[in-house]
Amino acid sequence: MNFHDFEQEHHFRALWESVNIVRSIPYSLFTFGTTDLQYYLVIDSKEANQPVNLSRGNVKITRPLIMTPYNAAPEFRNFFEQGEGDGMINFLISRTAAFSNLRIENESLKSDWVSDSVEEVVAKLEKQLDAEDEDRVAILTAPHNLGPLAVLKYTTERMVQSAPGNIQELREKGFLRD
Repeated sequence: MNFHDFEQEHHFRALWESVNIVRSIPYSLFTFGTTDLQYYLVIDSKEANQPVNLSRGNVKITRPLIMTPYNAAPEFRNFFEQGEGDGMINFLISRTAAFSNLRIENESLKSDWVSDSVEEVVAKLEKQLDAEDEDRVAILTAPHNLGPLAVLKYTTERMVQSAPGNIQELREKGFLRD
């Protein structure tokens, strides 16, 4: 038994569980074409009583228009600094699902809001989104330096949750047979 693999998986699980999807969206990803996943990301400060980091972002998931077996690996853009998260992405993908020829790009903008409390920012965001009757924007939280992981978790969970409906649509359109 290789205990290093167990330790690596245990470490990854602890990081994965430290980030949260406070408010998700109730919609599935498109089976074909591009889906936009808008989000607010609240990252805790490194030290107590320091301002938290708030950004608004959008992940574009582009599914292949023509699906062929064994296409190129998925392409993740703008999640981590150059090469920083490659091991984490490969670890995740190798243990969850096979995504064929997806292009997944993250666009993030900083916000002007200032607070020293993640909970306060989340409460304000929820109130704002409720007042706007907005149900297509998620709220994510993360400890300091784990913001990209929160966005990756949200994106991956939306893809996995959308898979059954996407497969059903492919069957209905005659692309898959039972």
